[in-house]
Parts: sequence; structure tokens; C-alpha cells
Amino acid sequence: MKFDQPSECPFFLISRVTLQITSAMKKGLSESGVTAVRPAYLGVLLCLWQEDDRKVIDLGRCARLEPSTMTGLLDRMERDGLVSRALDPHDRRAYRICLTATGKNVKAPVMAVTETVVSKFFEGISDDDLNHTMSILQRVLINLGEESDP
Repeated sequence: MKFDQPSECPFFLISRVTLQITSAMKKGLSESGVTAVRPAYLGVLLCLWQEDDRKVIDLGRCARLEPSTMTGLLDRMERDGLVSRALDPHDRRAYRICLTATGKNVKAPVMAVTETVVSKFFEGISDDDLNHTMSILQRVLINLGEESDP
């Protein structure tokens, strides 16, 4: 492939979309009063809202984050009062991550902001096109070794 213009480069387009959606999420969260939540926390929160009290390694797999990334992210989430960390009673080398009351209570407003932002950004795009786009992005992640082929 040849990229003479930024608009012809998939990397450029994906980067621009990511920056715009992240900015809209930050603004939406701030306007809704959910100041403790950052867009970077969403993957971890979605995993914990699905199943709370997870080992760090399992949570990292669910959120598809490297252990080194998880450490800093969990430090910030703990500082912001969303999660707590405790030694695993069955494995003294491992930590378990639990949602705090704040972490549980922000689910509804965070999901409302997320749905609003996603709806706005994908307005006018059919469900079929959106599903196809998600399939392509999942294939890219597989190519990068971040996901396994189903």
C-alpha cells in the first residue's frame, strides 16, 4: 500500500479516531460528574463490572493489558478510589482487585456516557458496517498477537 496523504493511511485514521473518541469520553465523564474515571480505565472497569474480585493477571488478560501497564493503571484507579487491592488468600504471590463502592456506583453514568459517545461517533453507520469494522479491528489485534483467533 502507498500512503501519499494522511487520509490514505490506516494508522493515521485510527490514531485520529482514537484521539477524538478519548477526548469526547473525557469531556462526557467530566460533564456527568464522574471525575474519578479516565477513559483508560474503561477496559478494566468493564471486566470488573462483569466479574468483580479478580486476580491481577486474570484482570489483565480480560482487559488485554500487559502486566507492566496494569500496575500503573491499577495504582491510579486505586488512588482515584475505584478499586482496592488485597493479597490473594490462596496465593500469597498474587493480588486480587475488587471494586470499591465508588467503582460500583459509577457504572451507570460511565455506561451512559460511553453509549452517548459511541452513538454520536458512529451515527449514520449501519449496524452491518459497524460489525464489519469491529471484525477488521479484531483481526488487526489477532495479527498483532493481542487476541487469539476464535
